[in-house]
Parts: sequence; structure tokens; C-alpha cells
Amino acid sequence: MECAQCGAWLSVVQPRAGSVQCAHCRGVTRVQRHGVMGFVTDAIAHIAGGGARAKVRPAAPARIREAGYPIVHGHKRALLVGVKYTGTDGELSGPINDVKGMSFLLTQKYGFPNQCILTLTDEECDPYRTPTRYNILLAMRWLVYGCRSGDSLVFHFSGHGGQVRDEDDGDELDGKDETICPVDGGYIRDDEINEALVRPLVHGVTLHAIIDACHSGTVLDLPNLCKLKKNGQPKWENHSPANGAWKNPSGGQAILISGCTDSQLSTDGIRDEQLPMGLLTYSFVTAAFFAQQSPTYVQLLATIKAIILERNADRRIIRKLPAPLSSLVRKVVNFSGVQEPQLSSSHKFDVNREHFVLE
Repeated sequence: MECAQCGAWLSVVQPRAGSVQCAHCRGVTRVQRHGVMGFVTDAIAHIAGGGARAKVRPAAPARIREAGYPIVHGHKRALLVGVKYTGTDGELSGPINDVKGMSFLLTQKYGFPNQCILTLTDEECDPYRTPTRYNILLAMRWLVYGCRSGDSLVFHFSGHGGQVRDEDDGDELDGKDETICPVDGGYIRDDEINEALVRPLVHGVTLHAIIDACHSGTVLDLPNLCKLKKNGQPKWENHSPANGAWKNPSGGQAILISGCTDSQLSTDGIRDEQLPMGLLTYSFVTAAFFAQQSPTYVQLLATIKAIILERNADRRIIRKLPAPLSSLVRKVVNFSGVQEPQLSSSHKFDVNREHFVLE
């Protein structure tokens, strides 16, 4: 199998080993027994009975070069994935604009060089830049490959998300894996995303992930979930795997801002007919871009939540009512069904004091 950190090939000596340490980078990789990463295929020991030497795929760096993904110089890089599912029953209207909006935010607000941003959408002509399962996982490897202390990484996904039964390792409290859906069908489980994006993060590296999809609350499998109480104060919840599986980075930090809880749906196509966007992406880009100074994480999350409530259809209807009636309706109508943005992290931190920056 491959090292999740440097892409070197590893030999698993113990048949029942749960993890293996790389002799090159010393990173620890969980043993996947069902090809979870999708990159390691079974060697073909004999071809047409001729006893030919086994054929295996090249290691991660070679595949990244083969795909022509940008060679990044500097400490910032981003992977933006928008899946519209064009021509299918599940076609979405917002993901392409979501990618454009995120790219604008990163370059204009946070100084990300254009050449350090890799985009995968189903409008791309390059076969390596369409958001297939293989390409998304390979691009995730590109994002974290060779990361060093001080690096700022961003992963954004806009598309369909779902839940499937956790049949692999029993690490989910609710018995379900959260997923994102590539354009070529199937899904990518949260276990795979965690292994590809989170565990390779070395000391001093920070990953921010923004996932605009249904059922995305814990889609990075991070052990700490921060919720805002009614009084606006944050509360951390422990979401560590039930089976004790290791889901943390190799010294770095991962922070996820997701569009809704694991049990909720996320809204697509808001704003207007000419420029529809996913509700979370629209709210996140708006909150971050127009912030006068770097907001704290609580301020950012509260602003995103306020924009989501403002854009909600029920709220727009209420605003059209006479003031006395509007006030009465606000008291009796339950808005708990509105998607609730989530913040989760590999480490607990003071969200009231620490500022959101992409340096």
C-alpha cells in the first residue's frame, strides 16, 4: 500500500496490522483492506498465464506529474471542486459559480496565486480535471503532498453529499459514513477523505475545508465539533470514533466549515437565476470577503448562519408581512429545519479569540 503522507510504497508485514509506519517520512498510515483509497489496485501476478511481472500503478508523485497538476512554489495552495452533474436527474445549478466565487475570494482577499489553485469541475475539457472519483482523490493528494510547516491549504467541495452504512470499521457513532459524490457515480467516504486530507498534515500546516453538500456535518471525520448555543456561546462536542480509530493529523490542524448537520440537506441555487450558488458557499464568501477585519471563528460562523437565515425562503416571506404580524409569526414559526452550518476541528481551540485567517 501507499504512505498517506509521502506516497512511498509500503509493505504490510503483519497480516492483522492496523497501521504501518513509513521508513522514509515516519508517517503512520492506516491499513486499508478493501482498497478504500482507490489508488492501490491488486497486482496482476500473471497475465494471460504468462507469468509476467506484476503491474502496479505509479506512486502518488508520479501520478500527480502525469496529471499535469500545478507545481506550487510558496506556502498557499487550494483545491476547488464543483460538481454540477450536468444532464442527470440530480443536476445542480450552483457548483460552478461556487468554485468561481471561492477562487475570487482566495485570490483577491487572501492573496492565493492563481497558479496555486487547482479546480476540478464537470465543465473542464482536461480529463484529469473533471471531478471523477479518481481525480478528486488524486487532487487531494496533490493538495497535501510535500506540505511543510507554515503552509495554508484550502479544500472546497460543492456538489451532492450523502450517507451510507458504515460497513468497514465501525468508527461512526450513528453507524453511517458521510460521503461526497463524484461526477462518475458512486461516492467517496469520510474515511477516505480523512486519510487523504487530514492525516498527512504535518506540524505547522493548517487545512481549511469548506464543504457545501448535504449531510456534510462531519464529512472529514474530525473528533471535535463546535456548536453555537442560543446565546451565541460555543460548545465543543466530542465526536471521536467509537472504535478508537486514529483520525488526527500528523501534527498539523484541520478545520471544517460544512453546510449543514449530518442529518440535514443543503440548499443549492440561491441568489438569482443569472448567478446561482450553493447557500453555504454564498454565505461563506460573503461573510469572509466583506469582513472589515479578520473575524474570529465565532464571528465568521455567526455571520454565515445569519446570512443563511436571511436567504431562507421562509424568512423572505415573513419580511413581506406587516410588522405586527411578522413579529407574531417569528415567535410561533419553528426555523429549526433551516440548515445549520457546522464547524469541526482536529483540535479544540478558543473560537472566541482565534481569528480566521488564510495566511
